[in-house]
Amino acid sequence: MLLGSSILIKAIVVALLVLIASGVRDLLGFTMLDRPVFICPIVGWFFGDIQQGLLIGASLEAVFMGIVNIGGASAAECGIASVVGTAFAMMIGGGPEIALPLALPIGMLGQQAKNLLWIGLIGFFAPVFDRLAEAGEDKKITRLHFGLWGLNWGIYCLIPFFAILVGSDAVAAFVESIPKVIMNGLTVCGNLLPAVGMAMLLKLLWSKKICVYFFLGFIVIAYLKLPLIALAFLGTIVAIIIAQRDLELNQLSKMKVATATVASDTDDEEEDFFNE
Repeated sequence: MLLGSSILIKAIVVALLVLIASGVRDLLGFTMLDRPVFICPIVGWFFGDIQQGLLIGASLEAVFMGIVNIGGASAAECGIASVVGTAFAMMIGGGPEIALPLALPIGMLGQQAKNLLWIGLIGFFAPVFDRLAEAGEDKKITRLHFGLWGLNWGIYCLIPFFAILVGSDAVAAFVESIPKVIMNGLTVCGNLLPAVGMAMLLKLLWSKKICVYFFLGFIVIAYLKLPLIALAFLGTIVAIIIAQRDLELNQLSKMKVATATVASDTDDEEEDFFNE
């Protein structure tokens, strides 16, 4: 859609997509709008190649699925990394091998910029919220909340806007000037990043009780060569079977408790009868 458009229009569209991916996500809750597998195909559609956007999104999703920003622990801003990395890659004419090395630095820069805005802008108005809360000014709190949201993300979206407006030609020239041996090394490192993302995710989820399913999926993919859609359906079937088994065990446990209760009540009644 944007292949023949001016660089200004591309910069505006990319900034709006970052606003949707990151800003609307924070406004509505944990909506997953910033996940690469969702937002990258949309970027690809705007740039005229949804298939390439989907490929980039799948590659970046494998990287970012193990990165979670909780409290003061911050790694990278997934939304701006996905949108700007994909946009740069598609404007240059590359794919995941270009998007992967670009996405992580962009994401880390975006995260630090967001932290600065929260500290310098949102933090400055924290006492104002306290005063309004003490005074019971609910409507003013609501207006200030949404006003600060608009101001915060409006400033934040200037980063991708000027990055695309000013930096696309510079990035293209920079990528073309990189020696082939270094570019090949970056590509190899980029291909390793999904494995790192999976390892980080497994570190959080690993359990001896469910590890057998991980090895089952590995064998099915590596040796039986099943496509990911078939693996997803297989995982759904396994999940349903386990859920049904857990439900049956739960019902059986309730029946045993009920039987034991009835037996106990019967014994109590008999004991009371003989005592009388």
